[in-house]
Amino acid sequence: MFTNTTRVEIQFGDCDPAGIVYYPNYFRFFDNATAGMLSAAFGMHKRNWLQHYGIAGIPMVDTGARFIRPSSFGDLVEIKSEITELGRSSFSVQHSLFKDGELAIEAHEKRVWVVRDDQGGIRSAPLPDQVRQLLSAEAESAERTEND
Repeated sequence: MFTNTTRVEIQFGDCDPAGIVYYPNYFRFFDNATAGMLSAAFGMHKRNWLQHYGIAGIPMVDTGARFIRPSSFGDLVEIKSEITELGRSSFSVQHSLFKDGELAIEAHEKRVWVVRDDQGGIRSAPLPDQVRQLLSAEAESAERTEND
């Protein structure tokens, strides 16, 4: 399935008083990595694919992580993100964060493809065939840096 690698330079504001990344910031990194992966798969920026596919978003319905090694201000980490499962209206992503070439965090997330309903709320919608095809592809995009 589709994979993408994102490089992130850890900023001072990402860290807690102990000098290591405050754990919720990893989930922000993973959210950005998922958006970057989908942008690479779809060949367009998130603001464009939201409009192109007519969706309200891709909210997360499940997530978790296993923290192995901490990261600190100034570290350059790589996040390899991979689509691991395609459901009717959902998809799963596995993130592997590497620091100095060693696995530092394993994380997963499940997201749902949602559209606006007639009452202004949101509801799940089936993944379009084109999206399913693109996310099933065996491809690795060029690395990108979050701060670019």
